[in-house]
Amino acid sequence: MRGSKRYTRFMANIKSAIKRARQNVKRNALKSSQRASTRTAVKAVDNAIEAKDKNLAKEAFIKAEKTLDSMAGKKVITKNKASRTKSRLNKRIKAL
Repeated sequence: MRGSKRYTRFMANIKSAIKRARQNVKRNALKSSQRASTRTAVKAVDNAIEAKDKNLAKEAFIKAEKTLDSMAGKKVITKNKASRTKSRLNKRIKAL
């Protein structure tokens, strides 16, 4: 089975490294979709801010905040990045 499937550009020889390569492919696919959902949540807040709709922005911010905290907990993004993003969005909402 080692030679039949290639998960990375360089095929590992050690059994644990082969398994790790398999896991990395799966994890990367999962984290990619999770990062995309995070970006979508943040864009929803951005769009509400651009439209100058404070109520919609607040509602979208609550959802984005939940998503950011969840992804930080899953280590998809760092806690600092989640905190920084929330802070910047909140600052822009308050300026409306």
